[in-house]
Amino acid sequence: MSKKTEARREQLRSRLIDAAERRVAEGGVDALRARELAAEVGCALGAIYTVFDDLTELALAVNGRTFRRLGAAVAEAVARQGEAAPGDKLVTMGCAYLHFAAANPKTWRAIFELKMTDADSVPGWYLEEMARLFALIAEPLSRLRPDLPPEDVRALTRALFSSVHGIVLLGLEKRLSAVPADRIEAMIAMVLRNFVGQPEKV
Repeated sequence: MSKKTEARREQLRSRLIDAAERRVAEGGVDALRARELAAEVGCALGAIYTVFDDLTELALAVNGRTFRRLGAAVAEAVARQGEAAPGDKLVTMGCAYLHFAAANPKTWRAIFELKMTDADSVPGWYLEEMARLFALIAEPLSRLRPDLPPEDVRALTRALFSSVHGIVLLGLEKRLSAVPADRIEAMIAMVLRNFVGQPEKV
């Protein structure tokens, strides 16, 4: 493949991801439709499948961008703290996660709502983006629990992430069982500070 052809492919790929990201931000992952995307970027319908195997792969590309933005938002919030205790870092991360989800509800939800079949394989780069986000959480956890082996720190990282995610999800859902919107940050802090042995009332 010539450099010119490869450049055109990369340009088309980027334009399709841009268009897909806008559609997901407006209508969620179910808003991705091949014909509409092709019309928006000005390409033939079949051209989409020269750069993506299917719409699931395109949605994964959008989710990859979302992971990167989420990780950057969490890292930036922690960096603004400077030197901080591990428990404070965890609370800051939890609140940064909430703020990102509230500001980007559709793209954030798309990370968890993308339907994949058993035949679909998660690409390595996607797993790497997830790993970077979890590494931010694992760092203060490792300091809090130096007695734990790495595999237990990884499991605890996912457990705490799932706890915060559940609070945020229910809070933003605004359903009967939802967390009151004005108390979400307080509940995140309560869960995380109780974990590190610094109980906090809600």
